[in-house]
Amino acid sequence: MTAFFGSVFWLLVTLGVLVTFHEFGHFWVARRCGVKVLRFSVGFGNAIWKRIGRDGTEYRIAAIPLGGYVKMLDAREGEVDPALADQEFTGKPVWQRIAIVAAGPGFNLIFTVLALWLMFVIGKPDAAPVVAAVPNSLAAQADIRDGDRVLRVDGKPVSTWSETYEAIANAMLGREPLPMHVRDPDGRERDVVLPLQRLPAGGSLDEYLPKLGLKLAPPPAVVAQVLPGKPAAAAGMQPGDRILAVNGQPVHDYEDFQRLVPAEAAKAPRLTLTIERGGHTLPLVVEARREALEGQPPNWIIGVAGAPREMAVLRYGPLRALPAALHSTWDHTRSTLAMLGKMLTGQASARNISGVIGIAQVANVSASMGPAWFLEFLAMVSLSLAILNLLPIPVLDGGHLLYYLIELVKGRPLSERAMALGQYVGLTLLLVLMGLAFYNDIHRLLPS
Repeated sequence: MTAFFGSVFWLLVTLGVLVTFHEFGHFWVARRCGVKVLRFSVGFGNAIWKRIGRDGTEYRIAAIPLGGYVKMLDAREGEVDPALADQEFTGKPVWQRIAIVAAGPGFNLIFTVLALWLMFVIGKPDAAPVVAAVPNSLAAQADIRDGDRVLRVDGKPVSTWSETYEAIANAMLGREPLPMHVRDPDGRERDVVLPLQRLPAGGSLDEYLPKLGLKLAPPPAVVAQVLPGKPAAAAGMQPGDRILAVNGQPVHDYEDFQRLVPAEAAKAPRLTLTIERGGHTLPLVVEARREALEGQPPNWIIGVAGAPREMAVLRYGPLRALPAALHSTWDHTRSTLAMLGKMLTGQASARNISGVIGIAQVANVSASMGPAWFLEFLAMVSLSLAILNLLPIPVLDGGHLLYYLIELVKGRPLSERAMALGQYVGLTLLLVLMGLAFYNDIHRLLPS
């Protein structure tokens, strides 16, 4: 599946699952409050399947799989049969209307916790937080050294690279010094501080990350496997050999080795490798060969594989996974609200907002990384939907909740004119937000 079609497919899966779950929250609570639900639709547009349930609700699957909706009996949308007046939405007490509207975001929060719980039970494979610093970067200025293992970020323990990256990314938006505790390859621990205050104001994460210069440490240049019948095997290379140089050019890690072999072989296929074996330094002459491996374009190879990067699996038992999921939901909620606050006050750039294109790309990547990664992605999008829908913007659930809270204070509903004006304002704000997100997505796709 190509990246484009994969992104489209997993976007449809994401929106279909999350928006339908959101609408099911409205549906379920409306039914419990005695409101008649006329239609529950998975998708929009013309129905490709439908049936009338015993409760009188029309259940349908529609042609456009971009979510769903619930249609309730509502006097604002036409005449209501007097016999059904007690099942009409606007006639219900205000607290019941609040419960029905809040149920959509509430079910998104429930989905977030459940998805994270399942992710922890399955176990999410990830890289260990063993890092390196790009020369002259902020990480290098903080004395981050190659092979340092990050143990804590701002006092919070971390065990995987994604945990470390997420904590640092959130801190970069605030542009404040970030303390970390690390352990070097010899076991010595020390405290370092990333000088994030030196980042330029108003930038996006895409601009900050190169300046930060913190990356996963590449594996050492140690041969893990020698492929039979290839040039390295013919030259006598053995598993465990450490490669020190290629044609006299020093090799610090496996990335250096992968870069130097094709570059030097393009000049002349005969390569002189300097290796370390059993404490002794040895020269080794290898005739590189140009081949296409595993469907890749032809390239110069010698036929060795390096040691894999150290991995860590974030996994808990079913009981321990529940508090971990609740804690993770709370942490992500706080960081999301903090980011929104920083964008509103100008501390963080609105260029950090992603739209449907960005969501589709991340959906495809996370799905390709395995079920645990995709569950975490679904959880984060579900949480974002909950928070977005609770914003006090008319046309969103939060706007309706604002109307009902005003009704509680005043003792009577807002006028239809006031609500109509709010709808126009809310729709305008929503279109501006969607336009900004779409612009950011397109800007990221364009070459810099």
